[in-house]
Amino acid sequence: MKPLKTLVLAAALLAASVAGAADIDPYAGPEKPALPPSTFKWDASRTAMVVIDPQIDFMSAKGASWAIFGESVTEQKLVPHLLQLFAATKRAGITVAISPHYYYPHDHKWKFQGPAEIVQHKLGMFDRHGALSLDGFRGSGADFMPEFKQYIEDGETLIASPHKLYGPQSNDLMLQLRKQGIDKIILTGMASNLCVESHLREFIERGFEVVVVRDAVAGPKLPDGDGYSSALVNFRYIANAVMTTDEVLKRIENK
Repeated sequence: MKPLKTLVLAAALLAASVAGAADIDPYAGPEKPALPPSTFKWDASRTAMVVIDPQIDFMSAKGASWAIFGESVTEQKLVPHLLQLFAATKRAGITVAISPHYYYPHDHKWKFQGPAEIVQHKLGMFDRHGALSLDGFRGSGADFMPEFKQYIEDGETLIASPHKLYGPQSNDLMLQLRKQGIDKIILTGMASNLCVESHLREFIERGFEVVVVRDAVAGPKLPDGDGYSSALVNFRYIANAVMTTDEVLKRIENK
């Protein structure tokens, strides 16, 4: 074969290989999973969708942490998927609960912090002027995403007190859910390997059943690692089920 033809053929093969690789979902589950299938049974009367940190600083290009989380938020189509889930759960009469994240001035006086805490505080994520003040809150990074407010501020959604680190141990989310007779959770929000995974673990330890909606969560992407990818592995091992938004919507519509 002539050198030119060889070069053209090699280029074509390389292009085909790259194109094929582009079609592969880097977050796809195993083709032949060894773990047993889900035994989760749907019951709308006992179910709540929990949305963690649906706030501007996490989910908006205007937010303080977009450089860290924006790629994953965009890849997972997080905001459109959450809008679909909000609408569907409200139509079905399923309880919706928010576990928000706020920092007040006294939180910036902590004597020791972990790496992610330091980053959040340096960026000013979720900052508010005080626990009893709404000065400057509306439209700030701590505020809810504008797209979600019609659902969150409808007078029916449960809005828990703020969690401070990652899990719900520091807020009243579980109390509010238990008082509503909830023991099944549709888990969504931010961030996959931090607050979402921490909420998941605590829910499981407290006797809840949890479905994680894999494309209604997103995570950080830094040289230190892809938080979304790492969380997916643990979701498969720990959650009662891991589903896509489309799969959950079908279950909700069938109740």
